[in-house]
Amino acid sequence: MNVLKHMEAVFIAAALVAVPAGYLAKAPEAHANSYATDSAAIASGAKMAVVTVSAKRLDAAEKSQLLAMDTVTAGSHM
Repeated sequence: MNVLKHMEAVFIAAALVAVPAGYLAKAPEAHANSYATDSAAIASGAKMAVVTVSAKRLDAAEKSQLLAMDTVTAGSHM
């Protein structure tokens, strides 16, 4: 009869044990992955994604103009 009076405490205690145990049972094992290049894949001619970026270079006057505009716009947000 005494257990029925404290059923809420029994439920909370069971939940405090069951929830972390269930989480830890499903957690993946920690391991390090190696991202070194596979020389065999490179030598075999496997396709590799290549990104080409093309843009014109700014001269000194254009750089200073952009920097000046940037400081003006940054100051207006404060």
